[in-house]
Amino acid sequence: MEYFDTHAHYDDEQFDEDREQVLNKIYEAGVTKCINVGCSIETSKKSIELAKKYDFIYAMCGIHPSEISNSEKDILKDVEEIRKLVLDARGNNGFNNGSRKKLVVAIGEIGLDYHYQGFDKDMQQYAFIEQIKLANELNLPIAIHTRDAIDDTIAILRQYKVNNGGILHCCPFNRELVKHGLENGFHIAFGGTSTFKNSKNACEIVNMVPDDKILIETDCPYLAPEPLRGTRNDSSNLKYVVKKLAEFRDVEPEQIAKLTYENASKLFLC
Repeated sequence: MEYFDTHAHYDDEQFDEDREQVLNKIYEAGVTKCINVGCSIETSKKSIELAKKYDFIYAMCGIHPSEISNSEKDILKDVEEIRKLVLDARGNNGFNNGSRKKLVVAIGEIGLDYHYQGFDKDMQQYAFIEQIKLANELNLPIAIHTRDAIDDTIAILRQYKVNNGGILHCCPFNRELVKHGLENGFHIAFGGTSTFKNSKNACEIVNMVPDDKILIETDCPYLAPEPLRGTRNDSSNLKYVVKKLAEFRDVEPEQIAKLTYENASKLFLC
């Protein structure tokens, strides 16, 4: 089976000691496409560098809600820096150094996170909206992070049209959010949390998603699936996610792997 990991963080310091070995391992395990996701300007740059170095890796560039600046002026400056990163990666012909590989495939991860104390709701929403506008300008999809902020996430998506669709990343098992996302053309990405024994509504939510909108991801090095929960995650563990989704939908794992691979390739045009 081939797998497409739509959300990973191989720039993370947890991979500093063995990054090359891990990336070689996951490719040999059948992960032949993988998106490394930026959460800040620095990690967006690192994502592009990984995409340049490894043929099977692509990049997302964006500013995570926990990484935003504390003023509208600084947020606009950071969003402009992300814009420049994407345009530089495209080069004159839209591809890297004349090759046919598309380096940056989406703006992400962006969104809202009200989980920890001290967040600035207004600034998070402002950054989210400005990055939706940027994605529309650049004709790219988005990857949405939402944590303890479902109502505001839905409200913003109702007010601001997302032209090229995107992903509800590490999707919370919330009926209203998934329903709204699907009605507006979003794909729904499932990772390790779908395998957790305490994940309520997981089976129901997975079965809400039509075949052409389902995706898989790891969010590695975080959220390792059962039976490896609590360990450093990597894309070779997608087999556990695929197995669980197949159980939920009463199909063979090969069907889930094929569907999610094709869906991701179409969404990201890669």
